[in-house]
Amino acid sequence: MRFMMIVKANKDSEDGKLPSASMIAATGRYSEELAKAGVLLGGEGLHPTSKGARVKFAGGKATVVDGPFAEVKELIGGYWLLQVKSKEEAIEWARRYPPADDGTEGELELRQLYELEDFPSDLISDEDKAKEKALFEGAARNAKR
Repeated sequence: MRFMMIVKANKDSEDGKLPSASMIAATGRYSEELAKAGVLLGGEGLHPTSKGARVKFAGGKATVVDGPFAEVKELIGGYWLLQVKSKEEAIEWARRYPPADDGTEGELELRQLYELEDFPSDLISDEDKAKEKALFEGAARNAKR
């Protein structure tokens, strides 16, 4: 099963302040641990929302709202994508995340990704599942370029 381990944004990350060199090194070592254990599928830090946008849909129309966005506690600062055997294993990896060396507080959120097998055949046929699998395998090859 796959889990996204979401790093919640904070005031510093939303202000565009980069982590300290020691924190960058610590999270790099953490990512290496995940990779060596064979559970890391991907992960990245995100620029602040001031460099982003939201696209909202209503009444058949799309509206673009440029960042920044107000509620920092609801924002994402980065993520890791993990392939693990259970929610408990994902939680154990989250517990090993290095604390910030500057004393700032942080929060990780774990969310399981839907797998094609999670959908009943009356919603998605086996043929549709095969097409979807091929699509994502192609996307994974593109990501390696």
